[in-house]
Amino acid sequence: MRQFTETEALSGIVREALGAGIQVAGVDRLRGGSKKGVYRVHLEGPRTASVIVYSWAEAENFWPGAEDVDAAHPFAPASGLVPFLAAQRRLDRLGVRVPGVLLADDSRRRYPADVAVVEDVAGGTLEALLDTDPARAADVLSELAALLDVMHQQHSQRYGRVDVLERGDKASGVSCEQLVLERALEDLAEAVERDPRIGSAAAPLHDRLQELAVRVSPRMEHALIHSELGPDHVLVDASGHPVLIDIEGLMFFDVEWEHVFLQLRFGEHYPVLSRPGLDPARLDLFMLAMRLSLVAGPLRLLDGDFPHRALMRGIAEHNAKEALALLPLS
Repeated sequence: MRQFTETEALSGIVREALGAGIQVAGVDRLRGGSKKGVYRVHLEGPRTASVIVYSWAEAENFWPGAEDVDAAHPFAPASGLVPFLAAQRRLDRLGVRVPGVLLADDSRRRYPADVAVVEDVAGGTLEALLDTDPARAADVLSELAALLDVMHQQHSQRYGRVDVLERGDKASGVSCEQLVLERALEDLAEAVERDPRIGSAAAPLHDRLQELAVRVSPRMEHALIHSELGPDHVLVDASGHPVLIDIEGLMFFDVEWEHVFLQLRFGEHYPVLSRPGLDPARLDLFMLAMRLSLVAGPLRLLDGDFPHRALMRGIAEHNAKEALALLPLS
């Protein structure tokens, strides 16, 4: 049975952030996180109603541990205070709204894990707003498209997470497309063991990945991408502006990787975010790779005790069908 953080420990770190006179009225652990704990801490008094605490404690990470993980690999698990702060600084300099950081601490003296206290953007997610108020959501979506333009216009000849590049390290691999292919082949091998439908199509899926990879031409410049941006990772502030969260995976990479994920997660709303000039060959390879990742990843997560099991099974089921649909008709 996992033991999450206690209210008293959160109260202490919040008082460090806001002052000793702060009174904590209650704590809610928010649903959805698989790599870190996200807590809403309710406060008494007129100044601030609540704050959010991110906890990167080991017990908050539901992903099975992997051996010999290269931390500099663009697809290595992006978790912890260092990648969070590097991403927050980069986006803040660009004018891309993210929750304000009130306190960040990795000393383990105040709290037994990397921790950050951040602004509580209390307007809910864009995902919810698309259902409840489509007209207001359309304005947020348009502004989000403009923010993504700002990000995607930031270029680098090197690819990799921003924290990796900031400390002068070199990301693994020889190219983005090669990294995507290697990961897709690993995900395929894993999915074959876990899903009989993928297993029955292992050879044609393998051949299709290789065929699509051959079509991709080399590229020397990469864009700044969120890498996991769905409408659930966009909050809406009181003024109706989008605020990006779950930013630890911010990296320079092929912009098509971003757009494939946007297309999957925004669905019918994606055309507002779509842009001309994307490489069709990369989109084809990355789409199949993403589908296979969304089969293998959720099923791997279910090896552990992740609580929202039906959700993960549903994601894997849907993406298995979609991956098979990407095979050419024989």
